[in-house]
Amino acid sequence: MTRRKVSSERRKSAPAFERAHVELSIVKLIHGMLTLLPAVLLVCATPAQAQSATAAPDNAPIDVNQLFATTCGWCHSDGGRAAGKGPQLMDTKRDDDFLRNRMKNGKSGAMPAFGSMFSDAQIDQIIKYIRELKPREG
Repeated sequence: MTRRKVSSERRKSAPAFERAHVELSIVKLIHGMLTLLPAVLLVCATPAQAQSATAAPDNAPIDVNQLFATTCGWCHSDGGRAAGKGPQLMDTKRDDDFLRNRMKNGKSGAMPAFGSMFSDAQIDQIIKYIRELKPREG
C-alpha cells in the first residue's frame, strides 16, 4: 500500500517537474533566439541595401532568366509562370506602363522598388521576358 502511495505521489509531482523543465527549455530557447536576432537582422538587411546601391548602366546586358531565379523568383514562382508571394506574371492583363511603374516604384508592403537597380532599357528587357512567358513543356 505504501508503495502505491509513493507511486501516486510521484505521478502528482511529475507534471509540476515536467512543466518546470519545459518552462526552462522555453526560456533557454527565447534567450538563444534573442542572442541571434541582431545577426539575423543584419544578414537579412544586407541584400536589400546592396540591391539599390548603384544604378546599372543602360547598355549592361542582363540574363533575365538568371534575374528571375535570383531576384524575382522569391515571389514570382517558376520564372514568373506561377503565383507565389507575388502574382503570376505569365499572361498578365497589366499593360507595359503598369509593369514598368511597378518595377521602378514597387508597391508598399508587397514589392520592393527596383528603379535604382535597373535602367529603363533593362526594365524593358524584363517586360519583354514577361510577355514571352509560356508554360513549361513537361
